[in-house]
Amino acid sequence: MTLTLWAPAGAPEVRAGDDLVARLLALPQAPALADGDVVVVTSKVVSKAEGRVVAGDRDTALADETERVVARRGPTTIVRTRHGLTMAAAGIDASNVESGHVVLLPLDPDASARDLRTRLRAATGLDVAVVISDSAGRAWRTGQTDIAIGAAGIPVAIDHRGLVDIHGHELAVTAPAVADEIAGAAELVQGKLGGRPFAVVRGLASWVLPQGEDGPGAAALVRPESGDLFGYGAREAVARALAGDPADRSAFGTPAETREVVGLLRRVLGGDADVAVPAPGLVEVSGADPRVAPLLFACGWESVDRTESGVRLRWRPAVP
Repeated sequence: MTLTLWAPAGAPEVRAGDDLVARLLALPQAPALADGDVVVVTSKVVSKAEGRVVAGDRDTALADETERVVARRGPTTIVRTRHGLTMAAAGIDASNVESGHVVLLPLDPDASARDLRTRLRAATGLDVAVVISDSAGRAWRTGQTDIAIGAAGIPVAIDHRGLVDIHGHELAVTAPAVADEIAGAAELVQGKLGGRPFAVVRGLASWVLPQGEDGPGAAALVRPESGDLFGYGAREAVARALAGDPADRSAFGTPAETREVVGLLRRVLGGDADVAVPAPGLVEVSGADPRVAPLLFACGWESVDRTESGVRLRWRPAVP
């Protein structure tokens, strides 16, 4: 497979209400757009065109863009946005914008991608896919790369489960996030300071969906909270578990299984801790140790009642 990528230069500053399709098509293309191309557009110009530039700074805008705080470390705040994205400062950007203003993420990046794809088709007659990209850090790696926060006309991930490799091993969890890979590749030709908000990726025509089929959108790449192993940062997780607010349960994921809960209790309280399982999905343990409640809260369990002696507490998986 051969991929060709280019990012036209000469894009003027985008203002609220500007037609991004007209802006793209007015730029010198090398070569011209063709069926099967993937057009990558930075979220910043989409936001500017949609009027998502507001007065103020990141701190003043952060609360309204935050669903919940994931982690804090010094001046850095990582949050889960209303889109379900986990990003530093909710993706709010203060670069390449008038002083005293910030750019917020688009309200619905997948809807924006679908609209751009429809209007590109109307303007050119071509069947292309659209990816809206934004920069994001990675929990275990230094630096940033662009990811897809909106997509239309292309599968955002390719499921390889059930396929067999050259050694005869069946793949179990392999699912390349191709929309993110496309966004990252496009950033290499767009750059951060070159004023090139549009990029074209050629060579993926077999992945571009027929007109009228937009695919699941980039929202499908957001891991559900119930399956997220890192819903909170290390410090935030400890604080939330100690506080024990029921509203914070979802970020700890689905309740742990009984066997895991018993193992964790004995690990924390000691291997000889008096922990019992009087019935499936029910654990009984001394209520005197202050470590029990936050540990079981983090496991997604809740207290049910006390035993007849009043000394021991019974716990069960919390009902969502």
